[in-house]
Amino acid sequence: MRVPLGWLGILRLGLVQTALGAIVVLTTSALNRVMVVELALPATLPGVLVGIHYALQMLRPRWGYGSDMGGRRTPWILGGMAVLGLGGVLAAAATALMGEAFIAGLALAVLAFLLIGLGVGAAGTSLLVLLAARVDETRRAAAASIVWIMMIAGFILTTAIGGKLLDPYSPERLVAVSAGVSLIAMLLATLGVLGIEGPSPARPAVGSPAAKPPFRRAMAEVWAEPEARRFTIFIFLSMLAYSAQDLILEPFAGSVFGKTLGESTQLSSLQNGGTLAGMVLVAVIGSAFAGRFAHTLRAWTVGGCLFAASVLLVLAASPAIGDDFPLAGAFFALGLGNGIFAAAAIASMMQMVGQGREKREGTRMGMWGAAQAVAFGIGGLAGAAMVDVARIALGAPHAAYAAVFVVDALVFIAAALLAARIGRPRREPGYGPMLPAE
Repeated sequence: MRVPLGWLGILRLGLVQTALGAIVVLTTSALNRVMVVELALPATLPGVLVGIHYALQMLRPRWGYGSDMGGRRTPWILGGMAVLGLGGVLAAAATALMGEAFIAGLALAVLAFLLIGLGVGAAGTSLLVLLAARVDETRRAAAASIVWIMMIAGFILTTAIGGKLLDPYSPERLVAVSAGVSLIAMLLATLGVLGIEGPSPARPAVGSPAAKPPFRRAMAEVWAEPEARRFTIFIFLSMLAYSAQDLILEPFAGSVFGKTLGESTQLSSLQNGGTLAGMVLVAVIGSAFAGRFAHTLRAWTVGGCLFAASVLLVLAASPAIGDDFPLAGAFFALGLGNGIFAAAAIASMMQMVGQGREKREGTRMGMWGAAQAVAFGIGGLAGAAMVDVARIALGAPHAAYAAVFVVDALVFIAAALLAARIGRPRREPGYGPMLPAE
């Protein structure tokens, strides 16, 4: 029996998430800026390219299934990181090429973002499965928060350091910086994952029914598990509500409260700080006192969703209060609720991935990852579109934002009600033993 990972092992796996975040943020922020500002291309173009990356996340169950059948996660993590790194370099080269030959650059960009989507899906899915398999139950809440925080650290470091290295802009400098980031990320990922997984598990005899079931059957078996199915829907709803805030909070602060660009950006920073605080809170309490509170993840998930919903309802009513409304505090509180539910949901994902039919862990995690990615892909666009529609229908900006905040809060409440049903004891013949109560 393998010894569960200690804190150093968890931090090592967190390096993989840091590396993954570093490459992704460069392609979604710096390249976006270059296309729109330096090359004067329509803002829709980088949006569509990022959408391609999200669309490829639908293949996460297939990558998870592949790692299930192979019995090892490390090759999928390192292979996915290699594909992601190549996609990041090609995306920078495509952006540079667009300035000279737009059609050729666009074709290369589509290929690059396809590779980015494939790499993120393959590496990210197997990383979470490996983390769940190697971390003790009492440390999963902390592990979930740590790897998420380390991914955000990758965002921050890459944008801060990469931003300085990219000035003054030139196509050659863009490609060089991107290649450097990809190389460092690959080295970090390799350092993080090598030797962590341990020996390969015993595999079924070749030719036996358990050796390699068809992907469709494996997927159908996972979807037939009531808990996995409910959790998939919960992930989609909660992450839809989470991502729908992204593109509307700063414009709301500007349009309704008259905040400047710098002031609204500071508010966004406060929200991100609240998110980190929420994640740290779940990590500390979930792993404190020898893991005594490790079984309270469902309560934290439900509570985080309801807390975020409450803040959104308060924001919907805020225009009636006017300038006296504590907007900064509301942004921080919303981030806090987001961080609490997100960290608890990821820890629950790690807790539940092994519940159900054996050798379906990667397929199960892939299904949840696909739900999250699809929700993120459409959430931001849906939130912005709802504001535009509500503005036309209601006439006033404050009424439009209020209506969208209310809808977003209702989605969070629906997610909380669904989360409250997950993990409770129930007898459902045909799906294994009764699940324990928290």
